[in-house]
Amino acid sequence: MKKVVLLAFVGLLALSVKAQDQTAKIEFKTETIDYGEIAKGSDGVRSFQFTNTGNAPLIISKVSSSCGCTIPKKPEDPILPGNTGEIQVKYDTKRVGPIRKAITVISNADTPTKVLKIKGEVKAVDGK
Repeated sequence: MKKVVLLAFVGLLALSVKAQDQTAKIEFKTETIDYGEIAKGSDGVRSFQFTNTGNAPLIISKVSSSCGCTIPKKPEDPILPGNTGEIQVKYDTKRVGPIRKAITVISNADTPTKVLKIKGEVKAVDGK
């Protein structure tokens, strides 16, 4: 009886170790988007491209910004291993001045929290 229990325990342990091998990994093409100098009121939409380099589906559960002036949008569906996705970011270009913002990405990846950055400067047009 002891051998059966020991064998069952070893079998379950082996299954749990195998399940832990399945991990999503998120790899961004770039972790910083530089808007450069852009005109006030211009298009503030940019995208962070990424790939799931792991062997399990990647699920992005939350994307948030350090400021209400930046609106991030995450993919709703899981990203399968080997596939790519994007996190869209819209900066309010009606605000003149430097851009230095952080976007926090929370997922089931091996690194569950990733911080992305946007930078640049919004310039007034014709002194407005």
